[in-house]
Amino acid sequence: MNQNVFYLDNSSFFAFFYKILYPIEWLMTHLLNIFHEALTFIGFQDGPGIAWVLSIVLLVVFVRLCILPLFVKQMNSMRKMQALQPKLKHIQDKYKGKTDPASREAMNRETMKLYADTGANPMGSCVPALIQSPVFMTMFYVLSSVSYIARGVKDPYGAFTVDVAKDIEATHVFNVSLADMFGTASGSGKITVGVFIALMCLTMFLSQYYNLRRNLPRESMQGQQYNMQRSMAFIFPVMYIFSGIAFPFAVLVYWLTNNVWTLAQTIVQVEHMPTPGSPAAETRAKRVHAREVRRREREGLPTIEEEALAKAKAAEAERGEKGHQRQQPSRKKSQPKSKRKK
Repeated sequence: MNQNVFYLDNSSFFAFFYKILYPIEWLMTHLLNIFHEALTFIGFQDGPGIAWVLSIVLLVVFVRLCILPLFVKQMNSMRKMQALQPKLKHIQDKYKGKTDPASREAMNRETMKLYADTGANPMGSCVPALIQSPVFMTMFYVLSSVSYIARGVKDPYGAFTVDVAKDIEATHVFNVSLADMFGTASGSGKITVGVFIALMCLTMFLSQYYNLRRNLPRESMQGQQYNMQRSMAFIFPVMYIFSGIAFPFAVLVYWLTNNVWTLAQTIVQVEHMPTPGSPAAETRAKRVHAREVRRREREGLPTIEEEALAKAKAAEAERGEKGHQRQQPSRKKSQPKSKRKK
């Protein structure tokens, strides 16, 4: 292998970022090693490969649990932004074709007022992505450097000693080494890498497309912006194919696990916290109604329709009673004699 790969070359652009991320890299190596030791302790000694694979999976779970509160905030922010799309489109149509400074300022002022009134933040959905990006870069560096540490090209760091690196490099799962890439894998190993890349692309596509088709208000499922979002749902997974073949299999394991977690979170969020006016919100309303009907039947309570009818009759009777009540005429107070006009 070429020793002057971009993340080992100190003169490269990415080397600067990897130096900044060194504390996270050091922590990642120790977390992986701790997870591996725990797995081998409970009975995975016969399969060091699967123990390392499960260690990567556990690392993904650990990282995603750490940023789960941020994810909830991201989903709430996205939900508010999606609900605002019809109103934002109305403002854009209002000032469409007007390029003078006064119109542009008025449009920006109305847009910012809409954000302030609803509590929506356009940047709120970007925070988890900004946190995950350096984590992914760190994982890419850590898992890609294994073979170089094992060969003595790179100095050991953190928990990644030469013996640990050789142990990771020597283990095979699904006919492929964790350090192998598509180009260095055997024939059956190439099939395994290809399957992982395909699953990686599929899970990413499903996450984006499910959100677009289920969690957008129906008014937003049209226009140029929606068509652009739908096109990106197809383009980004295709880009994964070209980047996936250049990554070690260990990185693909991390990436696929991360995508599966994202897909599961998206489904839970869309089904239980849908955007108002979206198809998912309509489905949830029907589901909640059916659950309430079953509860009332089980407890012997009046149905929702019967309760609504009883409330309507009570309100009508109250209005009728008030209408039949006689209102006493009010008399004007007489003024004192001293203030009467003579």
